[in-house]
Amino acid sequence: MQLSEPCAIAVGAGALAGIGGATSRRCAAGGLHTYVVGRTAAKIDAVVADIRTRGDQATALATDVTQPDAVEALFDRITGDGRTPELVIHNVGNNMPSRTLHTTAEVFERVWRQVFFAGFLVGQEAVRRMLPQGRGTVIFTGASASLRGKPFFAAFASGKAALRAFAQAMAREVGPRGIHVAHVVIDGVVDGDMVNGFGYGLGRLLRLSKGRGGTLLPDDVAETYWQVHAQPRDAWTQELDLRPFREKF
Repeated sequence: MQLSEPCAIAVGAGALAGIGGATSRRCAAGGLHTYVVGRTAAKIDAVVADIRTRGDQATALATDVTQPDAVEALFDRITGDGRTPELVIHNVGNNMPSRTLHTTAEVFERVWRQVFFAGFLVGQEAVRRMLPQGRGTVIFTGASASLRGKPFFAAFASGKAALRAFAQAMAREVGPRGIHVAHVVIDGVVDGDMVNGFGYGLGRLLRLSKGRGGTLLPDDVAETYWQVHAQPRDAWTQELDLRPFREKF
């Protein structure tokens, strides 16, 4: 019987210069055929093109991971390619501010679906595919809001806190069965396309105000994710937080 080939799945890849793009590149550089997953075809195509210019292997799959059927179809497609996920990174989220009393139920549910529900769907399906082989890593990207709520970010914080609790519960359930589940708190500004393009230049001003060494570099974050994946079974990390050395905590 032919064994399936291990692969990586980077969900929520988004911009080329961001955590999603950087983790996609790092997974591919580590020798795993990487599926770059996001809602916008043009963005994930750019990530895949960049990976291929480096001599590594990747495939772009445009998917809305807030939909159960779409997530199941995504993993079925990958299995149909003769591959089994060895590493799945979930990096979906939307932290647009909104006043609590002005947040409609529709907006709150949309944020909840992006920030938490998509992570539940992806994590559940990833573990389902990994269990038969008795190994694999699932990493969820968290934020400062995973630990504390702040004004104007009630919806985002609610979703991120839920995702953190889900990651802890899943880790305790499937860790003894060989599946490594980790949660990474990104506690600082990431120097990527998202912040630099935010608010007609306001995001770029925020980044510049942090000064040299005041922001997280996506490639450094990606390297840490890969280190978590490479950890031996007798020394697993369930949660870690990342911030620039100048960031207060």
